[in-house]
Amino acid sequence: MNSIVIGSGFGGIAAALRLRAKGHEVTLIEKHKDLGGRARVFKRNGFIYDGGPTVITAPYLINELFELFKKNPKEYINLSPLNVWYQFVFEDNSKFNYSGNEDEMKEQIEKINKEDVEGYKKLVNFTKKIFDKGFTELSDVPFDKPFVMLQQLPALIKLKSYKSVYSLVSSYIKNEKLRRVLSMHPLLVGGNPFTTTSIYGLILYLEKKWGIHYSMGGTGNIIKGFEKLMNEVGIEIIKGGEVTKIISNKNKVTGVQLNDQSIIEANNVICNADPPAVYEKMLNGNKDSSLMFKWKKNRMEYSMGLFVYYFGTKKTYSDIEHHTIKFGNKYKEHLDDIFENKKLNNDISYYLHRPSATDKSMAPPNQDCFYVLVPVPNNQSKINWSDEGEKMKNLVIDKMEKDLMPNLRENIVEDFYLTPDYFEKDLNTKYGSGFSIQPKFSQSAYFRFHNKSEIYDGLYFVGAGTHPGAGVPGVLSSAKVLDKIL
Repeated sequence: MNSIVIGSGFGGIAAALRLRAKGHEVTLIEKHKDLGGRARVFKRNGFIYDGGPTVITAPYLINELFELFKKNPKEYINLSPLNVWYQFVFEDNSKFNYSGNEDEMKEQIEKINKEDVEGYKKLVNFTKKIFDKGFTELSDVPFDKPFVMLQQLPALIKLKSYKSVYSLVSSYIKNEKLRRVLSMHPLLVGGNPFTTTSIYGLILYLEKKWGIHYSMGGTGNIIKGFEKLMNEVGIEIIKGGEVTKIISNKNKVTGVQLNDQSIIEANNVICNADPPAVYEKMLNGNKDSSLMFKWKKNRMEYSMGLFVYYFGTKKTYSDIEHHTIKFGNKYKEHLDDIFENKKLNNDISYYLHRPSATDKSMAPPNQDCFYVLVPVPNNQSKINWSDEGEKMKNLVIDKMEKDLMPNLRENIVEDFYLTPDYFEKDLNTKYGSGFSIQPKFSQSAYFRFHNKSEIYDGLYFVGAGTHPGAGVPGVLSSAKVLDKIL
């Protein structure tokens, strides 16, 4: 069997390794000069910046890819557990350290609202039930047949999957600060906590089960470890070659054409690229698709965009935790503007990543390395980022200077930023969305783009836009789904 994998994000690499373990001849094609997709690395003046995912959960999903080939993961990567998972900073500048230490968690909850300690325990127990069903049982099950979904509906309804994550959390927790803390997880996979199906409440329990880890040397070092493994097991890697067309004979995929016009034949083509980009740009404009599929594709709602500001400072901000989440005043209104109204709002919430809190190798001596991620509308908004980018950068610096990091502006020695335009042009995501389609109930499991194409024989999908969804555990699990289909 000869298989081609398009794209080298976590999902694409995992698919390539799983196919190789099955005995396929595998060629991995990446349009950039470096591997990683959203998990690319940027190196500037002694600072190392992870391009994308920085929160590593369910590390067994990474380790088992090495174990498929009887390799010891520790010889390739070094995952270190964090003590404080996230530090939440509220609008009144009070702080909450979110971790796996249940005594500390309950103590902090009690300080904010005594009555919510009991509710928190019940919420964790309920998210365990969702986790047992949604992750343990279903995250690697193919959902390409309607009856598979129908079989699961009674259980999903029993788990209140028709509720949003925020609504589920609110049924156990009364305090607004705590509701935000315990319902923010959909934002990690591109969803609005007020509309994302409560199935994604399982992330809360998933973090508790395995903890949150950091890859020493950055997430990019996981990609580096995978690349070494792929070379050892005989996967052919083509860098700097963009697939411009997927070739098919009638409805059977036969290979791909690259930007240098060369053609590579294959029995299977696995796309780690965003499904709408594949169907609209790499196939023949979708003219073979059924009315049903066109309707499904056109009704899809896409995740938010991301503004990501990378910067290095000449001093260290030692009181900043590895992961910080700062809430704005108008939390729901801000999310409405991002997801519904598609407009910018100055009252931003943001996620600040400081890898040098754990790993001094990410910055020059006595300096500090950061990125700050701000959810923004995707490019359906028609925002002109060449005008707005610099304004957003300055707004973010002003906010961080006021909230967390005094005299920040004068200490920045190196910086750049990425906008939804980068996601649209460089990563080929529709509307520059950060996480492909939104994780709503009407876009989960069978209702997502299928792992096995609905239209073409021999065409498959892994990654954020297909089942089970975005986030590192999600895209790694999508390759396990592929494992079962092929």
